[in-house]
Amino acid sequence: MALSREQIAQRIARELEDGFYVNLGIGIPTLVANYIPDGIEVMLQSENGLLGMGPFPTEDEIDADMINAGKQTVTAATGASIFSSAESFAMIRGGHVDLTVLGAFEVDVNGNIASWMIPGKLIKGMGGAMDLVAGADNIIVTMTHASKHGESKLLTNCTLPLTGAGCIKKVLTDLAFIEIKDGAFHLKERAPGVSVEEIIEKTEGKLVVPDHVPEMTFG
Repeated sequence: MALSREQIAQRIARELEDGFYVNLGIGIPTLVANYIPDGIEVMLQSENGLLGMGPFPTEDEIDADMINAGKQTVTAATGASIFSSAESFAMIRGGHVDLTVLGAFEVDVNGNIASWMIPGKLIKGMGGAMDLVAGADNIIVTMTHASKHGESKLLTNCTLPLTGAGCIKKVLTDLAFIEIKDGAFHLKERAPGVSVEEIIEKTEGKLVVPDHVPEMTFG
């Protein structure tokens, strides 16, 4: 079966390392805050000016003034700092974020990402993704493997306007965990119960498949 939003967040959380500064994009990436592994400390950064996000609040903890970049209420971890969005983007542009997790519409075999607009559709703005992909070396993209019409989102060449070029090295979809290198997608893991054949069928770009592809496990 395809991964749920929560399972995607759990799998991404395994990529966190002790001491990391991490930016979580809007949508599924924000759920990673709920699954930080025991025994490590990370500081979660939101581009609206919060370093040190905690898990989402319970009803008793909600503070309407404490929000992330997606306007969701959040909590602050011990040692958190609050500052201006200008300082937040200086941190991003200066390369001080160890891991960035973003959503996307499309990714291609050259590590290009399209995530900010679909021509002809109304958009509010490009957001902070362009700064994030330009300022970070370690980026994980999360998205569904195919559109609701069954069209692949892992392409030979992106068809939508690019957010960044040659910057994506890892993609976690609802079907698979994939690395991008040498002009191809490299299949590393598959979702429980998802066949290699289904992943091949739904990947338009060149896909390198090893002899054995392990299933992701969730305790």
